[in-house]
Amino acid sequence: MGTVKNERIRELLIDGAAILGACVVMAFGMVVFTIPNNIAPGGLTGLATALSYLIEDAFGVHIGVGVLNLFFQVPCILVALRMFGVKVMIKTIITALVYSGSIELVSMIPNLYTHTDNTLLAAVFGGALIGLGVAILFLRGIATGGTDTISLILQVKFPHVRAGKLMMFVDAFVVLIAVIVFRDIEVALYSAVCIFVLGKVTDAVMQGIDNARVFMIVTDKDQELLPLLSERLSLGVTEIDVKGGYTHKDKRMLMTVVRRHNISAALKLIKETDKQAFIVMYNATEVIGRGFKEIDDEAQH
Repeated sequence: MGTVKNERIRELLIDGAAILGACVVMAFGMVVFTIPNNIAPGGLTGLATALSYLIEDAFGVHIGVGVLNLFFQVPCILVALRMFGVKVMIKTIITALVYSGSIELVSMIPNLYTHTDNTLLAAVFGGALIGLGVAILFLRGIATGGTDTISLILQVKFPHVRAGKLMMFVDAFVVLIAVIVFRDIEVALYSAVCIFVLGKVTDAVMQGIDNARVFMIVTDKDQELLPLLSERLSLGVTEIDVKGGYTHKDKRMLMTVVRRHNISAALKLIKETDKQAFIVMYNATEVIGRGFKEIDDEAQH
């Protein structure tokens, strides 16, 4: 019992360190590079950047991007709480608070909030830092409370549309608003560069260019583990009858395909259910079928 408790405390400490570290890294990317150069890095932070500029330009009142970011996150999180419950959203709520607070605190550091003549470099480095922070959170199975939360909500309403496409639509909408607010078409170009770099860095940190991992799980607790993988992580699971080469005992192997941001959560769930489970993982560079790329999409290529 004590070992289980110590393991949970250890996991909580790692999650806490990941949230704090990721939020500070993302805040530096925002404050040093994107905010002072009017770059909207997609999501709610991009919307907050545009609105902060609009309020200051129209009324001469400065409201921090961190404050506005939290303002936008609150209704999204409230809707997500109603749909998914407190247990699922607690880390997201903490992350939202820490991220918004980090932006405001980092903004107070002297000589950081400066404009650069090379907006392209600002877009690249801003996207890289934000992408690094997002990857750290995703590796721990933690949502940021921004675009990813909105896409989860929309996916419930539109289950046949992939989360990646939903996030892309939300980011495109935010960039459009930024162009209108800043009255500069170059905002869209630099923001697109920032979002592109953000995604590439996130991918690079989270196992390079692979789209997902295939899990082959040999376990004696397949009837306990299968519903957990299916219900908690919304994974499709296939049961395969196997026989141990050494023990000659009949066993069940579970096969499932896990997206990058769910890898840590899947491993944690397996470990909690059966510490003796034998797991083989390998990269799937492309997955076609329900929940991933549709067969019709691939046929068009």
